[in-house]
Formats: sequence, C-alpha cells, structure tokens
Amino acid sequence: MVAPPDDTLAPLVAAAQEGDAAATNELLRAIFPAVISYCRSRITWSAPGFATADDVAQEICLAVVTGLPRYEDQGSPFMAYVYGIAAHKVADAKRNAFRHPNDVLDESIELEEKSDGPESLALQSESAEEIVDLLNTLSPMAREIVRLRVIVGMSAAETASVLGSTPGAVRVAQFRALKKLREELHERKQELSAMPEDEVEEDTATPGEEEK
Repeated sequence: MVAPPDDTLAPLVAAAQEGDAAATNELLRAIFPAVISYCRSRITWSAPGFATADDVAQEICLAVVTGLPRYEDQGSPFMAYVYGIAAHKVADAKRNAFRHPNDVLDESIELEEKSDGPESLALQSESAEEIVDLLNTLSPMAREIVRLRVIVGMSAAETASVLGSTPGAVRVAQFRALKKLREELHERKQELSAMPEDEVEEDTATPGEEEK
C-alpha cells in the first residue's frame, strides 16, 4: 500500500484546518490505508481487552483530526506528521499489552496489504507472525525503514523525514536490510527442506495434535 503523495494531501489538510467536513473525511480516507498497513505490520497480538491493529489505526486517525488545528507545515510531508503520531500510538498499545504478557496471544494474521515489487520478495511469508519474526533479525532502525518503505510504501524522502535521516541513508539501509532478509529467508527454507519429513510434521503440529 503506497502512502498518498503530499501534493494530494496538502489542499485537503488546508481545507480541513478551515473546518471543511468533506475535506476532513476525504483526508481520512486518503491516509487510512497506509495507517492500517503500518499498524498491522507492528501489532500481531490479539486478546480480549487489548487494542487490535484496527483499533489503533482508528485512534491514530482520530488523533490526526484532533491535532489538525495545531498542525503547522514545516517543510516535511504531512505523512511524516501522521507516522509520528502512529509510532507513539503503537508504542503505547504495545506497552499496555505487554504489562500482562500472559494475557496476550500472538495471532497469525494474513497481511492484506503487500507490495508486489521486487523489494518485497524477502517478506513473502505466509503470516504476519512470520514477517515479524524475520523483521526481528534486523536492527530497530532497519526494521522501521523496511516497514515504512516496503510495507507502507513511503518514499525515501518521507521515510527520512519520519526517522530524522537522509533519503540516501534510507536507501542504503533499506538495500542492506532487504539483502539480509532474503538471506535469512533462504537459509530458513534450506533448513526446512533438509529436515526429514516426520520432523517437519512434528515441528508444524499443534500442541493438541502432538498429544494424540
């Protein structure tokens, strides 16, 4: 899912700041797909009483609208402002969930929003859980660059603005991160293919099946 271009958002932001309800709704429709993609790449747990990715995405959109009267264009893309809010909301959700880790279960949710380009090859796993596991092999900065560039679809300039870096540094870090992910994924597939069939079945069996 590609983040909307800033030249498309700028007039909507200006109109929304003036109280135009139609512009506010259109702005939310424009940013929501990128926001939900970001949240689903960061939040993979699911349990009663804890915020889901969709819940957090709605909180982010609400915070964006609430903050519009105070928003000032300082030369950065509007999506940088949106992702600044998103990063804080996701971090809050994570802290709240893992105060009680025994109550939170990882859930293998299929990611609906994926890039079809060659840069996404390293992330062609079956579930969000597997993608998160792969991303955890990277440094925190590299993880965020891959999320914003590949999963969300932000440009190098937008990503650099969000992370306080430069477009060139983002591109270099992205190249190295994706190379590492491809190597890690290839190594895991080789290890799986080298395992005897009965061991593969045991490794993929559910706890209930193992007890039978």
